[in-house]
Amino acid sequence: MNIQGEQIDNDIMRHRYATISELCEALNRDTDHVSILEATLGMIFFQCSVGRFDDSLPDIPWHQHFQAAISLVQKLELPRLVTESHDLMPFNMTLTAWIDILGSTVQGRAPSFAHTYREKHLSQTNSSLGLRELMGCEDRVLYLISEIACLEALKNDGMDDIQLCQHVHALGDQIGLTEIGETGPRVPFNAHGILSPKQLSKNMTAAFRLAARIYLCSLVPGFSPSQDSCVGLVNKLTQVLEYIPAGPGGYDRSLVWVYLIGGSVSTTHSPFRHHFADRLAALGDLANQGSFGRVSTLLKEVWSHVDGRYSPGGGQAHYVSWREVMQMKGWDFLLI
Repeated sequence: MNIQGEQIDNDIMRHRYATISELCEALNRDTDHVSILEATLGMIFFQCSVGRFDDSLPDIPWHQHFQAAISLVQKLELPRLVTESHDLMPFNMTLTAWIDILGSTVQGRAPSFAHTYREKHLSQTNSSLGLRELMGCEDRVLYLISEIACLEALKNDGMDDIQLCQHVHALGDQIGLTEIGETGPRVPFNAHGILSPKQLSKNMTAAFRLAARIYLCSLVPGFSPSQDSCVGLVNKLTQVLEYIPAGPGGYDRSLVWVYLIGGSVSTTHSPFRHHFADRLAALGDLANQGSFGRVSTLLKEVWSHVDGRYSPGGGQAHYVSWREVMQMKGWDFLLI
């Protein structure tokens, strides 16, 4: 490594150490919880925005930062506030929910505030947490992803197959309810080339909805990516993703979780892989950075197993889940 590179690494570590030290001191003082929460969430999202998958500089895993964030959220009573309030949602709780819901799926556990999301989902008058405005997907679809994560946790704890399949069916019906009145994805630009945020959100919600269905199907005993139902869902997802603007000014980097779930079960000749390759090319160097760069690297590893490059023969018999690959590689990414 050249001197300049070493200096940059040293600067990164110095700033990282100073930031974490200050956060620890602030936590010990047990005051100004809002500012500490903002800084802690910022540390988590910083990892998602920059750096490469092979960054070897020591750092604190995102979920350890998030444990501190959970404690602060509870001290601030944000779950109670967002359940009772009809006013604008605290932005820190919106960020927390985004990390909590999708982060739980990465770890295979139930979200820490699953009960809050369940209450919001059931509310007729106070259902929004501001997630759609933050990251594009309708809140109720993310609440259902939270429920699927809870179901996976129950499966891991030994839920019997009959009960599991009943819950899968029920959640599938719930996902279907979010489709009522939807007309399908459309080009999110008007005749003058101006982006319609409303249509973009509809398209992104459709992508998350299909990814949620794939995630749900993967919980069924005997699941295989080569099943017609899964192949069909991945093909539909690929079609929807065509309606999301690409490139550095596009929104692919907001769909990391969608690409993770859909890509991890895409078969060798799936059109999804061609779509993903095109999107990588359109992003240029940004395709290698942050969470998008990490999910790209992870998918290539998964496909190497599925296609037989790492497992002779490949195919259905050699299906390896993306979580297994992360464990094999020692990766601990927050893929959102």
